[in-house]
Amino acid sequence: MKSFKQIKQTNEGGFTLLEVLLVVAIIAILASIVIIAINPAKQLADSRNSQRHADVNTILNAAYQYAVDNNGTLPTGVTTTDTEVCATATCAGLADLSQLTASGKYIVAIPKDPKCTDANGACYNIIKDANGRITVSAPLAELGKTISATR
Repeated sequence: MKSFKQIKQTNEGGFTLLEVLLVVAIIAILASIVIIAINPAKQLADSRNSQRHADVNTILNAAYQYAVDNNGTLPTGVTTTDTEVCATATCAGLADLSQLTASGKYIVAIPKDPKCTDANGACYNIIKDANGRITVSAPLAELGKTISATR
């Protein structure tokens, strides 16, 4: 017959429930610290702002290339009133820049803001000042940033 001491020595190879729970708790704490440090919401907002910056420059470059090819005449949708750019064929009350997309020479399609829910608009604004300079802006910019380009 085995003694109590011999039986106890044969069961020392595994982990106790307390040890496993402590390891899981430590991993959870470290994972939450990493997630807070990375801040995925801010990273996504920064990514969308980068896309907005690229889109604003794309629209502005296309409008100026059109003007260069047409002896300085800007697309007819660019006025002295700050107006949202139209992204579809239905442009009532919006800045119609279809001249830029008609042949695909300047731009294939008007880019749309990543968070835009407007059915016809692109959620980007365009305006021409008294000196003929164009400003394209992104009013839906996040994190308190102002995204615009003027030329």
